[in-house]
Formats: sequence, structure tokens, C-alpha cells
Amino acid sequence: MKKIIAIQFLAALFIVTGCNSKKEKDKEITPLFPSELVNFIPIEQNPVFTGTGTDTWDKMIRERGYILREDGIYKMWYTGYSGIDSATKYLGYATSEDGINWQRYAENPIFDEYWTEDVHIIKHGGKYFMVAEGINDVAHMLTSSDGIHWQRLGDLDIRMVNGDPIGPGAYGTPTLWIEDDQWYLFYERGDLGIWLAVSTDQKVWTNIQDDPVIEMGPDKYDAKGVAVNQIIKYKGKYYAYYHGTPDEDWATWNSNVAVSDDLIHWTKYENNPIVDTDSVSGNYSSPILVYDGKQYRLYTMHEHVRVYYPKETN
Repeated sequence: MKKIIAIQFLAALFIVTGCNSKKEKDKEITPLFPSELVNFIPIEQNPVFTGTGTDTWDKMIRERGYILREDGIYKMWYTGYSGIDSATKYLGYATSEDGINWQRYAENPIFDEYWTEDVHIIKHGGKYFMVAEGINDVAHMLTSSDGIHWQRLGDLDIRMVNGDPIGPGAYGTPTLWIEDDQWYLFYERGDLGIWLAVSTDQKVWTNIQDDPVIEMGPDKYDAKGVAVNQIIKYKGKYYAYYHGTPDEDWATWNSNVAVSDDLIHWTKYENNPIVDTDSVSGNYSSPILVYDGKQYRLYTMHEHVRVYYPKETN
């Protein structure tokens, strides 16, 4: 009887140990940064969208536009301007069946009532919500029922943890995330860090903490400036696609990614930048991911729009 009990015990121990080993193995083959989210190659047709280069309201386009794919159609909102930094920035719209060949909307610009650039768009409850930089890099919100006709709701009211307004100055590159009826707003202050605020009414936003949730550095590629462009959730984790610069004068910007379990504590990808840039080739930054029905493709939207496919499928 003792031999039988001993054999049963050893068998049970083997099963438990085997299961634990399998779990550990599964952990090992599920990296923090799956290849399909960080390894991309550019397509030959790049760039796929630029300013007109002629005497139009969108002679040049600004960093960050935004792309949503709905019912098989790619929809892009972009900011156009004359090429002079101080010129008012207007909102344009373009569509595509393949995300590569784009058709400008005939009645562009679709919003010219107020300076609107560096836009982020999310669809919620059948309505489009846009956050964007306005005059002096102060973030504001707009809404639309069709993505073409927009109504401005005003500047974002952001508060510190204690409820006091944040200090004066720019707060831009706004990015939204919505989960469980909680609205999250990522924003930068002078590109010197990325902060996070929350809201239940989209009128008052309160910081989760008064320090950045993503800081500059310590590596060189983003040591002089950072700003988030998009948050996605993939296999239970959050991924922030952001741009950074190693330059004191912000001459060049690159594309990067960080991961989090709670939207507050972030780990940067050890092989950032995922798309690099230099003063010769231009800025390949303001990255966002778009799911094309089969895979995520990466778009960089500064200073023009470029497309990248995952390496494994090309």
C-alpha cells in the first residue's frame, strides 16, 4: 500500500511540475513586445500622402494626422498649412480603399474655424471625438456625427491631483483612451514628458499623478523630448506608440513603443526606435497602428505619411 501511495504521489508531482514548466515556457514565448507590434519594413510606394507642394491651404502637412479603418475604408484626418509655422493650421480629410492610394475630400478643409493640428480621433457611442492642439499648443476637443462636420467644444480643462488647474503653458499632443466608461487623456508639456489625466464627463480632467507617466531618456534616442500618439490594447497589455528626439533643438524625431499593465507604469522597448530618422531622410515619426483586417500596419505621419508592414508577412 505504501508503494502505491508513493507512486501516486510521484505521478501527481510530475503532473504539477510538468504543468508549471509548461506555464513558464508559455511565458517565455510570449514577449512583452511581440514582433508584429515592433518589427516593420517600409513599402516601396512611400510616401503615400504629402502636402500638395503648391499654393494651396495644404501645401504642407503637419505632424500627427490620424487614420481609422471603418467598413473597409481608410479614413485619414490631417492638418494642412502654407509651410509657415505661424500660419493657421486647418483640418483636412482623405479616404482610401487600400490605405496607400488616397483621395482628398472635395470640400477640404473640413474645419477652419480654429487652429487644429496634431489630432487624435476616437469613435465612441456612434460619435467621433477629436482632441487636438490649438493656438499656443493648448489642447481642445471637437465632436462630429460623420467625421466631416465638426463642432468645437473648447479647450481641455486639466487639473492637478489636488484639483488645482495645471500651471500655465502648453499642453499638447493629446491622446485619448476609453475603457469601462473611464476616459483617459495622455498629453505632453513642452514635449518634456507624458502625463495622464482621467475624466468621467470629458469636461474636467484630473491627473493620475503630477509627474509624467513616461519620462524622457535615459537612452539618447528620446532624451530631449517625448510625446505619445496612440494607445492600443493587445493580448491584455497596453502599448503606447510615441515619438522621441535625441536633439536639443528637436531637429529630428523617431518612432518608439512602450508597454504597460495599468496605463501608469511603462516599460520602453529595449530596441527603440522602431523607426529611426535623421536630418537627411526626414522625420519618420508620429507613429500609429491601423489594423487592416489581417494584421497591424504602422503609419508614420510626420512630415509626410509613410506605411510599414510587419516583417514576418513580407
